[in-house]
Amino acid sequence: MNEDATDPTVMEALEWFVRMRDDKVTAAERQAFEAWLAADEAHAEAWKHAQALWARFDIMQPEFDRLRRGPPLLSRRNFILGSVAMIGGLGGLFAIDQTGLFAEHKTDIGERRTISLPDGSTVELGSYSALSTHFSEMERRVELYRGEGFFDVSHDPARAFLVSAGDGTTQALGTKFDIKFVDDLVTVAVSEHAVQVQGRRFSDLRLEEGWQVSYGRDGLGQPTEASLDTVEAWRSDRIIFQDVPLRRVLAELERYRRGRIILMDSSIGDIPVTAIFQTARTESALQTIADTLGVRLLNAANYVTLVYRAG
Repeated sequence: MNEDATDPTVMEALEWFVRMRDDKVTAAERQAFEAWLAADEAHAEAWKHAQALWARFDIMQPEFDRLRRGPPLLSRRNFILGSVAMIGGLGGLFAIDQTGLFAEHKTDIGERRTISLPDGSTVELGSYSALSTHFSEMERRVELYRGEGFFDVSHDPARAFLVSAGDGTTQALGTKFDIKFVDDLVTVAVSEHAVQVQGRRFSDLRLEEGWQVSYGRDGLGQPTEASLDTVEAWRSDRIIFQDVPLRRVLAELERYRRGRIILMDSSIGDIPVTAIFQTARTESALQTIADTLGVRLLNAANYVTLVYRAG
């Protein structure tokens, strides 16, 4: 995440930026802004950062102009803060998840769908997931671009069944298994029989029934015993977290709602979360997290929810 967008002084500059762009700004407000700008060299530098961030987001200028003619200042304020938070935290509007753009099978936010594959296997796709199939006489290959799928594989000794996700591939050994690919981390959990997990950055691993393992930028993690009820809870429209870091909880909740969730303070990202949430009630889940962990939420006009340390 861009550190400029998390700096308190830059956030204060963004507040001034919004107020100064409003047609109804008063002379007293302009005077107060000039005083704030002159009070500290850091303020002037933060103001430059705020202007630079908005310049990178000029694609939203027509929408901002529309908002200026209608809704009250709070809506305009939230719109700009949300817009700048998106570019500061995510590198631009068009960088927001282009993975799986041309996928063969996709689910929308909140959608769960079972797909029958040509060989008789099935895959249940979770919310906001995408995959494509590449079947030939030699092998059965599935590419999971994002999200989660539960695979029930038909036996075919002549053709391996392979699921590619991220930097690794999981080969079915006559089995049922779950693969989740969220926020650059892939987690494989075996419900029945076994799989072989292989990748360019790590040695092959045979994963047995009742076990799970994750891999990502740091390579392959250590296998751990899986709570299959927890792993497969999404198939019953629930999400179960057991001592999961807050940053990963937010990434998971984001798959079940419109708009982005941005952690504005990395120091709270490792706070463990243990909870059960309904996938259809993510707003309630976020509020529960805020009330329980003492964090603050700012919902910016439904474009983005910013998560801060309270106080």
